[in-house]
Amino acid sequence: MSRKEHHVVPNGDGWSVKKAGATRASVNTNTKTEAVRIGYVISQRQGSNLRIHGKDGKIQSAKKPASSRRKR
Repeated sequence: MSRKEHHVVPNGDGWSVKKAGATRASVNTNTKTEAVRIGYVISQRQGSNLRIHGKDGKIQSAKKPASSRRKR
């Protein structure tokens, strides 16, 4: 079974949130901060991981939605 993931990626002068394997973006924003905020909400709702890329396209960090974190 493949993991569900969303990615924050650079898109021209702005940033996009894309589901892994998708050709179209779920959302386009002007700033990376806004894309990360929206991407995190999307990943929480869909139970997916969020991968945050830099301008060079390399993954800088990853976030897991609160709903998938193990509670103690």
